[in-house]
Amino acid sequence: MLELKNLCFGVETEDSTKEIIKDISFVVPDDKFVVITGPNGGGKSTLARLIMGIEKPSSGQILYNGQDITHMDITERANIGISFALQQPVRFKGIHVVDLLRLAAKRNLTVGEACDYLSAVGLCARDYIDREVNASLSGGELKRIEIATVLARGTQLSVFDEPEAGIDLWSFQSLIKVFENMQKRNHGSILIISHQERILNIADEIILIADGQLRDQGSKDRILPELLKSTLPVTCNRILDGGAADA
Repeated sequence: MLELKNLCFGVETEDSTKEIIKDISFVVPDDKFVVITGPNGGGKSTLARLIMGIEKPSSGQILYNGQDITHMDITERANIGISFALQQPVRFKGIHVVDLLRLAAKRNLTVGEACDYLSAVGLCARDYIDREVNASLSGGELKRIEIATVLARGTQLSVFDEPEAGIDLWSFQSLIKVFENMQKRNHGSILIISHQERILNIADEIILIADGQLRDQGSKDRILPELLKSTLPVTCNRILDGGAADA
């Protein structure tokens, strides 16, 4: 279980502190699919970086299974069983896709097992298994490979920051199945930052963040209809588009 308690984050400007995350508290229960959504510039990606350990909060706590992880870095959080997929995946010059998957799984995957993970994210395994994770790969390809590494890790909590960014429509449809199958297989929690109605539609719970604050949290059946008729134009347009989000 992931729990945020009174989380705050600000950045120093020339003459003041700009608050980006303002006293946010919520729980992501075990074995749940939770989506964080809201208008652009509302603090969603900053919140994801705080959960991942890329940024440290100004105040408040982050707990994972009762353990205070507030001051742990991203590697320490990964070592206790949290997986992350960034909005902009990292390129690893000199490392091949099969080796990246083996590192993620923390065991010597067979080529067949590695290919299964690539196939699950819509990549032709034979075309990618021996490729370097470098500039020759497109953003969409990198995104899918990163999601494959999360599948290979099989952790109890997986966090995705706009996984649809850079993904074409056909692959996006497959991505929905990936998330559904991941939760069934791992019996863990998935936390996704997204604007997309198709992703919101498979959530157990939706958390609405706007202006750095938690505006609402509840079941998909209650929150999604309210979002679709709300006065948050950027969010609603992005949801109703159904296409891939901007990077």
